[in-house]
Amino acid sequence: MNKIQHYQKYHFWYETTFIIFIFALNATVIATSKIMEASRHGSEIVETWKPFLEEISSAILLIILVPLLNKFIKMSPLNWQSITKTFFIYLAASVVFSFIHISGMFGIRAFVYWIQSIPYSIGNIGFEFLYEYRKDFMSFILIIAGIKSYHFILSQLQGEACLIADGEDNFKPQSCERLLVKKLGKEFIIKIEDVEWLESSGNYVNLHIKGRIYPTRATLGRLLDEISDKGFCRIHRSLGVNLDVIDSITPLASGDSEIKLHDGKVLNLSRRYKDQLKNKLY
Repeated sequence: MNKIQHYQKYHFWYETTFIIFIFALNATVIATSKIMEASRHGSEIVETWKPFLEEISSAILLIILVPLLNKFIKMSPLNWQSITKTFFIYLAASVVFSFIHISGMFGIRAFVYWIQSIPYSIGNIGFEFLYEYRKDFMSFILIIAGIKSYHFILSQLQGEACLIADGEDNFKPQSCERLLVKKLGKEFIIKIEDVEWLESSGNYVNLHIKGRIYPTRATLGRLLDEISDKGFCRIHRSLGVNLDVIDSITPLASGDSEIKLHDGKVLNLSRRYKDQLKNKLY
């Protein structure tokens, strides 16, 4: 397993660790900077936990908001053909983003003060919201830029696949035998039959091929309709499988089943798609 394959397999943990590390580091730097600035000007901060509470409470909410913002981008991708509409959608999203961030971090601070029996006052709510929104708007833009950059770099490293017609200028689903994969400026061909299983992921479908993952811009239903005659079947709301790589099927007490592939991978077979799979197999 190479580095890209390892990353693809454990990408959730890599991404989560990176996000927590970045925001924790940023919170620590800002909190210590506040303490050092106060010391520089001759006013020592006795309760050094307060700057850390302020920054850590903010960081916690931002860590929670990053995956939500990632989902928002997938649901409402940037559309340069309708830039005005996109602008107002994202502007409204920035207000919601800021509201959640402000409410959450003030809530955490108020709770910490409360358990210590210390009075806590937000002050002028309108002013505080405007003050924080200015910073949140920049954070909103930077996080979106970071997410888009990450997706672009990842797509270049792991490659992105699309169906190609077999010798036809116009796309015909029944003639699709191969995938065109673009990776790091290069293009290569993969046979449809080499795809082992498919997994829906937002606006993409991840194609699992010999331990590698290739995203293709499509919906799972539409893609499976196009390659169903090649031995593929839907087994779950978000999963499809190549029938040739199925090793065994084990019924579960819940009514669902587990499908074990030749490489040991286990996929969930929803009861909703059991009959469809049986018809394909027999």
